[in-house]
Amino acid sequence: MGRLDIAVAGCGPAGLAAALLLERDGHAVTLFERFAAPRPLGSGLLIQPTGLAVLEYLGLGQGLRSIAARVDRLFGQAAPSRRTVLDVRYAALGQPARFGLGVHRASLFGLLYDAVRARPIGLETGRTVAASDGARGHRRLVFADGSAAGPFDLVIDALGWSSPLAPPAGRELAYGALWASLDWPEAAGFDPAALQQRYRAASVMAGVLPIGLVAGRDGPQAALFWSLRADRLEHWAAEGLDAWKAAVLALWPATGALLDQIESAEQLTFSRYAHRTLARPIGDGLAYVGDSWHSTSPQLGQGANMALLDAYALALALRTHADLAEALRLYARLRGGHVRLYQVMSRLFTPVYQSDSRAIPWVRDQIVGPLARLWPADLIQAAMVAGAIGAPLKALGLR
Repeated sequence: MGRLDIAVAGCGPAGLAAALLLERDGHAVTLFERFAAPRPLGSGLLIQPTGLAVLEYLGLGQGLRSIAARVDRLFGQAAPSRRTVLDVRYAALGQPARFGLGVHRASLFGLLYDAVRARPIGLETGRTVAASDGARGHRRLVFADGSAAGPFDLVIDALGWSSPLAPPAGRELAYGALWASLDWPEAAGFDPAALQQRYRAASVMAGVLPIGLVAGRDGPQAALFWSLRADRLEHWAAEGLDAWKAAVLALWPATGALLDQIESAEQLTFSRYAHRTLARPIGDGLAYVGDSWHSTSPQLGQGANMALLDAYALALALRTHADLAEALRLYARLRGGHVRLYQVMSRLFTPVYQSDSRAIPWVRDQIVGPLARLWPADLIQAAMVAGAIGAPLKALGLR
């Protein structure tokens, strides 16, 4: 593919990684971001071996490992029985190098953003994208203030699940989560190499994820998260912080060392989620990456990882074909199977850990949880969490 003039809308992991990959391949890339200063939203996330493979290709793997927390296990218990209902170990994959990396979104953003700023990549901030018009070679971005940029050979939509460039699809999920980034509580008994969760049925859930080092903070950090229906957010705020802390403590007394650090509701961020998949991730001179194409609940921990894989697949497709339309079709084929697999799995597993159902979590606690620790269920679970089902790295020629 010859040199293209490419616009990337959105400065999340998908947009930043796409910009880096495509500029390295010789394309002229401009990033457009609605914030006056690009910034991440949310708290902690898990980088899986799939996402790490892309970051290694970009030369950012060692940088991530130096600030992130290695996660070897996902562990969950039901309350009040303390029955183990989730116990996923990367070691079940039989490869010592397999692990997750807990990291603050700001840390991942900083790693990618610094790499972007070190390259000749254009960045226009304070530009709220409202629409895109035209076709290949003549596609523009139109902004909320009525101005426009372009024309571009290719526009990449990395604006997330509520993107104005994407047609309506899917639905917003009933449950979101409150997140807080806090100092790691050394004496509280949490495993520093595990994502730990505690549940009551599927409607009440708390979790603690080690997220390593965060700029401006001293020592290792933890992400505390609490499942909450979006339609109860106002009620939660009205009840006040003390009532919420009491509920968290009743579910999981060890969280007290984390809750003591929260002095105001402003320390908590509420994240909303959606299940959606576009029928086609491409258009005429247009490609969707990350949540703009496919989004799920965070239960399988794949969001940022899928976005990184999308960015790499798009760059690979453009590298492979001289014709843009053919390259975009290849991009859709390279990622389509893996995306569909994980969308289906997310739909199946989300109600198990985040829903109002009583029957599903009962089956989880009494039957599925104990059986899941046996072979081959332990191997399947580990492969699913690692993002390895469907062999996405093999399809892209990544290690």
